[in-house]
Amino acid sequence: MSVRGFAVFCLFFTLTAQADAPRTFKEAKKIAWRLYAPQSTEFYCGCKYNGNRVNLEACGYVPRKNANRAARIEWEHIVPAWHIGHQRQCWQDGGRKNCARNDQVYQRAEADLHNLVPSIGEVNGDRSNYSFGWLPVQSGQYGSCLTQVDFKARKVMPRPSIRGMIARTYFYMSKQYNLRLSKQDRQLYEAWDKTYPAKEWERQRNQRVACVMGRGNDFVGPVNLNACG
Repeated sequence: MSVRGFAVFCLFFTLTAQADAPRTFKEAKKIAWRLYAPQSTEFYCGCKYNGNRVNLEACGYVPRKNANRAARIEWEHIVPAWHIGHQRQCWQDGGRKNCARNDQVYQRAEADLHNLVPSIGEVNGDRSNYSFGWLPVQSGQYGSCLTQVDFKARKVMPRPSIRGMIARTYFYMSKQYNLRLSKQDRQLYEAWDKTYPAKEWERQRNQRVACVMGRGNDFVGPVNLNACG
């Protein structure tokens, strides 16, 4: 294959991936079910799920308050929709619904699969739009689940194995959509990025998502769009 032919070949795969990228949060969730099907592991507690049902007993999860919501999977924005939207005029003019209808940048950010993970519904609801941070270690809030929520401080301390991915997702979203990060948050995420480097499962996820979005998360590592089929 000639150099020019190879370039056209690469462009074809890139455009194909971008053409498949979700345009709305609703579309993104449909694609996310397929992307995560091979692993089917929930994000905050590491529980396995089948379809929309979480195997709580197998991972030692004990519902804090809402057993019905705890038993199902919901799709969680690592960087909350509130964080994405409240920095934009559309949010000031009419909140999330207005942004989802009328702001193309917000629409792309809300539907970005790099920022979307499966979560136990109860933890998703408890996390709300709270920021991540360090908390005094307390066991038993959700049984064996290592993620903690402090409702009074409006803070969440995620389990150790996902802290690095959270940091790299915040860096990606900040760069991609011009989101401001506070000095305190940036320092925390820099520490998490260094302490918890990307593992193979995160790099594989980055590659799979890149094949849909047309771009990877550079903070995780390089991707090969030519491998997308």
